Amino acid sequence: MTAETLSIGIVQCALGGSRVENAERVLALVREAAKGGAQLVVTPELLEGPYFCREEKDSFFEWARPVEGNVTLARFQALAKELGVVLPFSFFEKAGNAYYNTLAMVDADGALLGTYRKSHIPDGPGYEEKFYFRPGDTGFRVFETKAGKVGGAVCWDQWYPECARALALLGADVLVYPTAIGSEPANPALDTRDRWRRAMVGHAVSNVIPVAASNRIGEEDGQLFYGSSFVAGTDGSFLAELGRDETGVRVVTVDLAAIRRERASWGFFRDRRPELYGVLTTADGRQKV
Repeated sequence: MTAETLSIGIVQCALGGSRVENAERVLALVREAAKGGAQLVVTPELLEGPYFCREEKDSFFEWARPVEGNVTLARFQALAKELGVVLPFSFFEKAGNAYYNTLAMVDADGALLGTYRKSHIPDGPGYEEKFYFRPGDTGFRVFETKAGKVGGAVCWDQWYPECARALALLGADVLVYPTAIGSEPANPALDTRDRWRRAMVGHAVSNVIPVAASNRIGEEDGQLFYGSSFVAGTDGSFLAELGRDETGVRVVTVDLAAIRRERASWGFFRDRRPELYGVLTTADGRQKV
């Protein structure tokens, strides 16, 4: 049965503690969001610890865990089942000798529906993820959950309109982006918060789809994460949001049936010209003759 409405929760908090402390903090906020009626709760990227990717240190590879036997994932599954909520969970995955930035999609009955491995991996001062993660090999994924069809992506993916459009084409009702974004160590004067939000609002408007992002807050060894988590509506407005340094949750309900009608009426998908988009499949913009 197709879902008609969806209550989306976003969670925001500091994550500078231990694996257990961070999980406890996030799960407590998930409970709060569920109490507020959330059916889907979005939590921050790599929530089990501080954002270690700000520097290249081989000792951090010890933080990675496989899907099988992942204790924090099991806790998310147990809580999802208890509360009846869908819980995307972002973690550092070890798969044999490969390492990924992975999103596990936990359904409202606690079942693991599958994983998405982050496709776009950044590499720059303070965000040196290419040292740790392979580019994802799952392709873009939309998960059929008990709350609706959830398109899951992770942080740097959110800057790419191709990712959002692919998830919309795959039938997503909502796009969710666990995130870790803040200050730029190489340019302390640069505040990317507003352009980050505008990029995401663009996805919501041009795909006529709600977009939810959950970020962390607080200072971690000189890097300041600016929170500002939000749910963007199809008209570009912020349906729910948190401040730069605010710990808490927000919950908002969207009318999926109305949004589907709105999406059809705008004609963005009717008027697409896929036969002209071959340049998007090239690296340098030169199409094959």
